[in-house]
Amino acid sequence: MKNTENEVLKGTTTVGLVCKEGIVLAADRRATAGFVVNKKAHKIIQLNDAMAVTMAGLVSDAQLLSKLAKAELKLKDLQTNRASTVREAANLIGGMLYMNLRKMSMVPGIVGFLLGGTDKEGFHLYDLGIDGSVTDVDDYVSDGSGSVFAFGVLETLYRKGMTVEEGVKLAAKAINAALQRDVNTGNGIDILTITDKGLQWAVEKELLIKVEV
Repeated sequence: MKNTENEVLKGTTTVGLVCKEGIVLAADRRATAGFVVNKKAHKIIQLNDAMAVTMAGLVSDAQLLSKLAKAELKLKDLQTNRASTVREAANLIGGMLYMNLRKMSMVPGIVGFLLGGTDKEGFHLYDLGIDGSVTDVDDYVSDGSGSVFAFGVLETLYRKGMTVEEGVKLAAKAINAALQRDVNTGNGIDILTITDKGLQWAVEKELLIKVEV
């Protein structure tokens, strides 16, 4: 019988920042299962025109839950004839994570999200834990196997009121610190900004490692 745990794709570093004019989300591109199995895993997922999540943990659970969240938010918007708030989306996904971790399964559903978005109340960033916890973040947050290294950079360089452009540079530095130290983080970096202009990709970069003999 195959070892199921070794068949699971995981490993990541994600970062979220609250800036003066919006939210910055960042993530690396490496997925691992004891070894590198995917060098082009995109870990920032757009939920709608105003919200996006980063994922850390089991890829299958993250993909399924993000698809369900997209569908539920669209259905809710149609039923209420209004756009869902970021808080409503956070509570919805938090409930999904709570049930996902506690369902009977041979493979525990361990996945967490960072949710960034904008609504009529402003810009918001939430840390959605693997246990279903919902935490409103007012500065910065990091998740995944390389988060300890990212936090070192964020603790030192983050400041209140920084611009989105400054936030993008800081997020890149935080992910790069994890790239240098965490074996489960690597192969690229994606950075998404959420501002009054909508959701825009600030960085989409694949890192190629060439070995010379």
